[in-house]
Amino acid sequence: MTGTTIGLTMGVVMMGMLALRVQIGIAMFLTGAIGYVWVSGWDPLLAYLKNAPYGRFSLYDLSVVPLFLLMGQFATHGGLSRALFKAGNAFIGHWKGGMAMAGVASCAGFGAICGSSLATAATMSHVVLPELKRHQYKPSLATGSLAAGGTLGILIPPSVPLVIYAILAEQNIAKLFLAAFVPGILAAIGYMVVIAIVTRIDPQAGGPGSPRHSWAERVSTVIDTWPVLLIFLVVIGGIYSGLFTPTEAAAVGVIATGIAAWKSGGLKGEGLMQCIYGTATGTGMMFLILLGADMLNSFMAVSQMPAEAAAWVESMGFGPFTVLFAIIVIYLLLGCVMDSLSMILLTVPIFLPIILGMDYFGLGIEEKAIWFGMIALVVMEVGLITPPVGMNVYIISSMAKDIPMATIFRGVLPFLASDILRIFLLVLFPSISLVALRIFS
Repeated sequence: MTGTTIGLTMGVVMMGMLALRVQIGIAMFLTGAIGYVWVSGWDPLLAYLKNAPYGRFSLYDLSVVPLFLLMGQFATHGGLSRALFKAGNAFIGHWKGGMAMAGVASCAGFGAICGSSLATAATMSHVVLPELKRHQYKPSLATGSLAAGGTLGILIPPSVPLVIYAILAEQNIAKLFLAAFVPGILAAIGYMVVIAIVTRIDPQAGGPGSPRHSWAERVSTVIDTWPVLLIFLVVIGGIYSGLFTPTEAAAVGVIATGIAAWKSGGLKGEGLMQCIYGTATGTGMMFLILLGADMLNSFMAVSQMPAEAAAWVESMGFGPFTVLFAIIVIYLLLGCVMDSLSMILLTVPIFLPIILGMDYFGLGIEEKAIWFGMIALVVMEVGLITPPVGMNVYIISSMAKDIPMATIFRGVLPFLASDILRIFLLVLFPSISLVALRIFS
């Protein structure tokens, strides 16, 4: 039996495990280990396990993951989300659908100091959803806008999935953060446009607007967001000024966010222990998935399946955009049953070599890797709000137990249209992802 056949067989086995609800990290590890033994035998597997896991987890760049997670925990418990929403609402809350737009804007702002979509969705829904209900927004629009807005947590830098992608693709984390800014801003604007369209088609969906605020009140609310602005400037500004490496910037961000959370009272009592426990749990989950993905990818490498897949694609004469379209479709399907981190770890070692081997708009290797990373991240973002998994939808549902799940999924449909349009634009116009990189590099 050829290595490719073994690889495909074990891929089917892994999908069967996932269907039986085996945890994704364990499923990938078992699939990779069994396949590795099948292809190479026990001794090579034991030699791999003796060295490779230590080599992976001792990697300095990975220390940024728990730091960004802890930063997000501090931000969540520190009450910084409420100030962001008040500032957004002061400027656009009087528009038709403006309060929902302010919710999206505050999700983008919170994502700039959090890096997690689930934390962004959970935190902002706790603050914004009661206000939308009080102002008689339709449940579908209220929950749909927050589920979609929560996805901005992994797109607006700093982003944990982007860090993982950078490590897998051997790309510069700072450059990937820079490339994500324009797609992230486009995403937030696109969601606001969707809200505007929905509330004009159905005027009852948006409810009455909040009173118009004076400029003095608006300035006051912006001043109240100073901890968020300061943390963002210190972390991102420190990276691009050369003052910090991304890991050092994450550590500084943790200290700054922790101080802000402590001053607001969010770290009193059980708050600090909840932050530490949440960080430890999230880090353990991510590292288990990373271990499983490394095992699976090592098996795929010895089976020669990715190389043979790339050679097969090249021999079939498929055009670059046909291949990219097929990859996007696969990502959309995987997004229905898998979280974004698992998709990155499972697919990047297979898909990235195929993309790098084709010519797209004359882009260089580094530009293609960064461009594909942005496309992959946006497509994974879609998976957070698509059934049956749709993790952001489940988060919102847990916050709004009186609203049926079907209503929330119906509410995200217009936002999915915005996402599909954005993917189309990113594919046709790579400069959207690369413009900031080219200007500031």
